[in-house]
Amino acid sequence: MVRTRSDRVGDGGSKRTRPELIAAAFVAIALCASDARAQGKLNVVATTEDMAAIARDVGGDRVSVEALSRGYQDPHNVEAKPSFILKLQKADLLILIGRDLEIGWLPPLITQSRNAKIQVGGPGYLDASTHVRVLEIPQGQITRAMGDVHPLGNPHYWLDPENGKIIARDIATAFTRVRPNDKAFFEQRLADFTNRVTQGESRWSAAMAPFKGAKVVTYHRSFPNFADRFGLDIIGYVEPRPGIPPSPQHTLDVITEMKRQNVKAVLVEPYFDLKTPNAIGRATGAEVLVLPPSVGGVKEITDYVSLFDYDIMLIVNALKKAGATP
Repeated sequence: MVRTRSDRVGDGGSKRTRPELIAAAFVAIALCASDARAQGKLNVVATTEDMAAIARDVGGDRVSVEALSRGYQDPHNVEAKPSFILKLQKADLLILIGRDLEIGWLPPLITQSRNAKIQVGGPGYLDASTHVRVLEIPQGQITRAMGDVHPLGNPHYWLDPENGKIIARDIATAFTRVRPNDKAFFEQRLADFTNRVTQGESRWSAAMAPFKGAKVVTYHRSFPNFADRFGLDIIGYVEPRPGIPPSPQHTLDVITEMKRQNVKAVLVEPYFDLKTPNAIGRATGAEVLVLPPSVGGVKEITDYVSLFDYDIMLIVNALKKAGATP
C-alpha cells in the first residue's frame, strides 16, 4: 500500500496515522481543560484557619484557599509578613473574622496589596461576622484601662457551631457572586457542610449534657460563644483584663473564687504561658486543659467539625476525671 503525503506528519521520516493524531489531540485537549480548571479556581485568602477550613468545605475543588495565620497562633497578634501582601494581591476573595480581631495587622496589608477587589467594601471583601450572633458587645465608654476590649463585641463567635453554619452560608453567597455558573455546586457543598455540623451538634450536646452548668475558668475571653452553646459557666479569667498579663493578686483572687465555687477546670489557649494556669491548678485541684480554639491548633483538628469533636472530648474527659458537677 502506498501512503500519501497527507498521511505523514513530522520530520525525519516519522509517520503517524490519522487515528493516532486524533487520539493525541484528545489527550492534548484534556490536558488543556485540566490546566484551565486549575487556573480557573477562585483564589481565596482567609485571615485564620477557621475561615479557611469552612471555605474549603464550601468551595471544594473550585477554590484554592490559604490562611494567613496558623491555628496555634494568637490571631490578635500576627506578624504582618511581606509574603502576605503577595497573597492578597492575587486574591479574588478575602475572608476575615472582623469585629476588630485583625485590627493590629490586617488593614495595612490590604492597603499595600493594591487589590481593588479586596478593599473594604469591594466585591471580594467578606467580613464573616456580618450575620452571626455576637456576644459581649460593650455598653458605655471604653477606655484603655479596660484592656484590649473589642468595641464591636467578642470576635470568637465561630466557636458556636450555629454561627459556623451562618458563616458557611455567607461564604457560599460570596463564591456565587464571583462565579454564578457554579451556584448549584456551592449550594450542594453548603448543604453537605450544614448537615455535618447539625449532626455534630447532636453528638456534642449529648456529650456535654451531664455537665450543663459546670463552672470553668479560662485564660482569655475566647470561649463565651462555646460556653453559651454547650452549657458551661465561665466564672472568671486568668487575665485580669483582656490582653493584660495576670498579676499575683489577681491570681490569688482567682484561686480563692475557684475554691469557693468548686471549679474543676481551667481552659487555656495554646499560645499562652502555662506557668500561672498550672499554679492555679495546683492550688485548686482543677484540671488545666490546653484547649485549641481554632482549626489546626493541634494536628488532629483538620477541619471545622473536628475542632468541636476534639475540644468536646477533651472537656468531657477532664470534667469526668475531676468529678465535676453543675
